[in-house]
Amino acid sequence: MANSVVGDTAASEEGGLRSGSLGLFDSVVMAVAGVAPAYSIAASTAVLVGAVALGGAAALLYCGIAMFGIVFAFNYLGRSEANAGASYSWVRRALHPVLGYLSGWALIVSALVFMVLATVPAGANVLGLFSAAAARNVADVTIVGSVFFLLMVGAVAAGVTITVTAQVIMSSIEIAILVLFGVLALVHGHHVNTFSWHWFAPSIFHGSSGFFAGALVAAFYYWGWDVTANLNEETKGAKRTPGVGGLIGMVFVFVLFEVFTIATNLLLSSGQIANNSADVLAVLGQAVWHGTGGKIIILAVVLSTIATLETTLIQVTRTLFSMGRDHTLPGVLGTVHSRRRTPLVATGVVTVLSLGLFVGSQFIGSIGTIMSDALNAIGLQIAIYYCLAGLAVVMLYRRQLFKSLKNFVFMGLWPLVGALFMATMFVKTIPGLNATTLWVGLGAMALGVIPMTYYWVKGNPYFTLPSPEDRHAVVEELEELEQNL
Repeated sequence: MANSVVGDTAASEEGGLRSGSLGLFDSVVMAVAGVAPAYSIAASTAVLVGAVALGGAAALLYCGIAMFGIVFAFNYLGRSEANAGASYSWVRRALHPVLGYLSGWALIVSALVFMVLATVPAGANVLGLFSAAAARNVADVTIVGSVFFLLMVGAVAAGVTITVTAQVIMSSIEIAILVLFGVLALVHGHHVNTFSWHWFAPSIFHGSSGFFAGALVAAFYYWGWDVTANLNEETKGAKRTPGVGGLIGMVFVFVLFEVFTIATNLLLSSGQIANNSADVLAVLGQAVWHGTGGKIIILAVVLSTIATLETTLIQVTRTLFSMGRDHTLPGVLGTVHSRRRTPLVATGVVTVLSLGLFVGSQFIGSIGTIMSDALNAIGLQIAIYYCLAGLAVVMLYRRQLFKSLKNFVFMGLWPLVGALFMATMFVKTIPGLNATTLWVGLGAMALGVIPMTYYWVKGNPYFTLPSPEDRHAVVEELEELEQNL
């Protein structure tokens, strides 16, 4: 059958990942940690304000509505098959092997680019505790950021249970700090701007190009909740728990993002934001609680950056593991540590590539330029695989869509809206992006055609379309599943 080509939960029982290690609470924590609210606010606010000025709350609202459609898509796709490759496997099964492969490749390259983006604020915020000048020094940020990255590699290599335990501690502290400062910001009396409901209106954008420029940045804000899907082979209730965890986690971060975007509009000027592109949250902290108290929020950013580095490493290593296991990339990537049951070789490859990209990127421009270009490039890449996932769930469950209103909305309409939103955003934003962003965003995707063609020509079973009998078996399996949803 089709899913025997791309490994299933049975693959985790012997020579694979450690199954049944995580529960629902762990999945929720990982979803929140994957989005990394404090990091996303600190790293992305300047780019969002540059794109839509005071329209950040609206961009996050409308993109968030579309993103929930993709969350539902992952929820139902995950119920059809547990596979560490997630969309790499699901899109193949529902649409086409080429689209499945490109979906997995999009996650890989976006994660590698993200390593550059995440280590910048890691270094900048730690240094900012001691010296504002050091936080803007490229060499100092590079050294400190690299040290942090290597520490995260060690934590991920140690095993998923250790990683999740650390995430629970770090994310709890992060969320507590963010809630505290969010409340303080909203009740603060000294405002730069007066609150307006117009901040949520579609008319706040300068045409459709302005709207989608903001949406591209907003998509990056939300990206990362789907780490729960890449951990499905290591989760109890592998076909249900990861999807529910991702949904609950998204609700948490949606509220936090709206609160802090409103707070930023209220308390910071555009000049303050532009001059502190790598540590906007630190400036907001000082505006809310001047002095030593305001630095507490930097701790949230540091913890959040550590958390999101870990979850992104998990996503990319699990995807590489799944592709190595299927031999659509070198088979050695499917190797796991005999005791830790983690993707040993995949972790080593990601470490070398990420450090090389990070160190090299620090010599091609300012920190602000690196942040903006990398963020927009990732936005293009995640739009690709989120769009494909939204389309895949509609195709996979098409026979169940009209059996109930719930099925029609959550398996069909909402994911389809999310997919169309991602596709439109992708097309609309390309003309406004600079050459560096396009080369990184689309050039990295084009590189995936090389290994895909090689393994396809070799006759890898992954690229074999399912037979009519296999498709009929899948339909029967989904109909049985639908009765139990």
